[in-house]
Amino acid sequence: MTTIEIRPATVADAPLILEFIKDLASYEKLSEQVVATEELIVKNIFGPRPYAEVIFAYYGKTNEEPRPAGMALFFHNFSTFLGKPGLYLEDLFVKPEFRGVGIGKCLLVQLACIAKERQCGRYEWVVLDWNEPSLKFYEALGAKPQPEWIIHRVEGNSLDNLASM
Repeated sequence: MTTIEIRPATVADAPLILEFIKDLASYEKLSEQVVATEELIVKNIFGPRPYAEVIFAYYGKTNEEPRPAGMALFFHNFSTFLGKPGLYLEDLFVKPEFRGVGIGKCLLVQLACIAKERQCGRYEWVVLDWNEPSLKFYEALGAKPQPEWIIHRVEGNSLDNLASM
């Protein structure tokens, strides 16, 4: 028999959060972009003003200690049209050896429950356009792509320049 248990992260999980971030970056071929540290995670997720939350999925077989198998990092945004908060999934990652056993679905369902509990008007995320397995998985769960929206980002020197105008 196997079990999947969803747990909220604690400050002691900062090293594990960073491990999952690095694993996700490697999967997305973006490892060189990771500058996060355990200290930044502690400050920005567990500090006086938390900017995000994390849940983990632990997978275990009978007579085995459950192991961390998946992670979801999320935060709230706000819909002006709905007049309600939204839940934004920033990162979802399931370790390769645990794929196909329901970890991702359990994490997504838990976040849907959190969104409903917190009276969010919507729950959304973005997916890399080349990630066909994830696109199909999300659509099978009822998620609908929003092709009319284009993400814009200002970072690094562009952010500095904009802020100094």
